[in-house]
Amino acid sequence: MAYYVGVDLGATNVRAVVGDETATVLGSDARGTPRGPTGIAVTEAVLSVVRNACAEADIDPSEAVAAGIGSIGPLDLAAGVVLNPANLPDTVERIPLVGPVSRLLDTEEVHLHNDTNAGVIGERFHSERNPDDMVYLTVSSGIGAGVAVDGNVLSGWDGNAGEVGHMTVDPHGFMTCGCGLDGHWEGYCSGNNIPKYARELHEEDPIETALPIEDPDFSAIDVFEAAGEDTFADHVIDQLAHWNAMGIANVIHAYAPLVVSVGGAVALNNPDRVLDPVREKLADMVFINVPEIRLTELGDDVVVKGALASALTGGTGDRSRVDSPP
Repeated sequence: MAYYVGVDLGATNVRAVVGDETATVLGSDARGTPRGPTGIAVTEAVLSVVRNACAEADIDPSEAVAAGIGSIGPLDLAAGVVLNPANLPDTVERIPLVGPVSRLLDTEEVHLHNDTNAGVIGERFHSERNPDDMVYLTVSSGIGAGVAVDGNVLSGWDGNAGEVGHMTVDPHGFMTCGCGLDGHWEGYCSGNNIPKYARELHEEDPIETALPIEDPDFSAIDVFEAAGEDTFADHVIDQLAHWNAMGIANVIHAYAPLVVSVGGAVALNNPDRVLDPVREKLADMVFINVPEIRLTELGDDVVVKGALASALTGGTGDRSRVDSPP
């Protein structure tokens, strides 16, 4: 039996799975993503979850023949590293991935992808319902997209295609994104930035609200939990729907997908508040055919299962390269 490893490195959590030739998961592990002090701490966390997943699968890491990694960006594919990730502290400048994982597993078959590219690989590999022209969109700590056109996953020469969260949706630049630039979609609608946006909106119009605006622990969860009962929370969610619809309309015009499959913690935990308003708005915003907008069927596992599919298929996600695809 051959064994394969999939890794999902996000800004919030890092996960690893070990699977067999049929993509059946035999072992897994997860932990929070370290906030530093440097990128090496993040690398060590990746290696730790891979070791633990291998232990749960009752194999030695060297028995794995290949690995796929879906990671936050930006990436340097040539070096196999993440450089200056927007949603980790500034001290985390460089996260080595391919080299350390290759040494741990004793294989050169380590395939690095942007996490959303791993997501669209996972969507297409694990579901025959998904077409050759589709987008996987994550709305989580950050916002990004994995894009398949005519069955080909768009990666770009450096692995950073699909960073749609850094599209400028607001030319007035009301909010500053985690990358340091103004007006980006992610600066308004990502899990990290929703509470910051809510604070700015409240400062502009300080209406009465039960939201803990001044609490350092104020989060996107508070906003969504108050929806329907707090006028200001409803206002914030209406504004998020505006920016999300604008961002998704831009993605549709750029890639003409038949399906936009949405994941990430913000969307998965609040599908009615995130996706329903977008569906209502798109017909008036999109010039071409409006695709199906749906929640991913793979839930939190979409990236790590896509990374595992990448390992199985030599980095392509092509099901025909597997003897018995799921």
